[in-house]
Amino acid sequence: MSPPQVGEAVLPGGLDLARVSTDYRAIRLGQKQAQAILASGSKSFALAGALLGTGIRQDAAVLYAWCRVADDRIDLAPSSERARAVTELRDELDEVYSGAVRQPLLIALHELVTRTRLPRAYLDDLVDGFGMDAEGVRYASMAALDLYAYRVAGVVGLMMCHVLGVRDSRCVPQAARLGMAMQLTNICRDVAEDLQYGRQYLPLDHISPDELRTAADDSSSNGGARTSVAGAVAALLDRAEAYYESGMKGLGDLGWRNALAIGAAARIYRAIGRRIAKRRFDVFAGRAVVSLPAKLGLALASAWSLVLDLPRRWRRGRPGLRLPPTTVRFSDVQSAD
Repeated sequence: MSPPQVGEAVLPGGLDLARVSTDYRAIRLGQKQAQAILASGSKSFALAGALLGTGIRQDAAVLYAWCRVADDRIDLAPSSERARAVTELRDELDEVYSGAVRQPLLIALHELVTRTRLPRAYLDDLVDGFGMDAEGVRYASMAALDLYAYRVAGVVGLMMCHVLGVRDSRCVPQAARLGMAMQLTNICRDVAEDLQYGRQYLPLDHISPDELRTAADDSSSNGGARTSVAGAVAALLDRAEAYYESGMKGLGDLGWRNALAIGAAARIYRAIGRRIAKRRFDVFAGRAVVSLPAKLGLALASAWSLVLDLPRRWRRGRPGLRLPPTTVRFSDVQSAD
């Protein structure tokens, strides 16, 4: 097994890297399973992941795969079983952090969280977000929705800081904001689909459940309701734009290849929101997508932004691989520039 990218990692309780290197074949199998889950689960993230270096690409795939599998376990469970599924995820994290794992994907995740010293608090927050889905929580305001976005996506940005390595801890809250921006874009894209499953993420102080159901009706009498939905979606995308603006500032503290990949993923998701805006925020006009040629163009735009940033990067020197010194919480993200 190759040496860890970041020095000797010791987790609370005395767990060290020697313990996770005992079954290299199982780790590799878990990594291959993760790569397959990524390839089938998200074309946008798969494209961005292809721009990462091999080792980081594998780590990002493992992280994505566990998050995706965990999310599916909640989404696909019968309503009466979702609370139990959340409890099982918490028990699974106990096993991952103690090393008592047998499944290849979990073995690969255990190796990852150990080597990168990934705080369990982030994965617990993610499961809390899944729990909000399991309970069918509706959000009274944008501020309430922010907490949900932080839990299910912002903490993924924080986890990726450990995977990618950071040069300046100031960019860590910005990583969470970038994840939150992408989640808010997802919510706007999936309004019609979520409604079919009885879910509403648009804040209640912008649109009521009755108005949302009326807007989904194809009859000619729903114009007022659709206008209200469009207004709520526009407000949510405005909030996402503010998070994109803040989040993209953190890319300058990543190595050029990591910045290229994360910048491409952010631009692709941002383009989804802009396509919705071009439709006058009509989320019932079909799912907004970005074509493969457009995605490649956005990847090139990410590369060009790095070219423009070369003088500053040259002056700064090559960023070293470091780990965030502290665990960032939701309040830290709220106060980030």
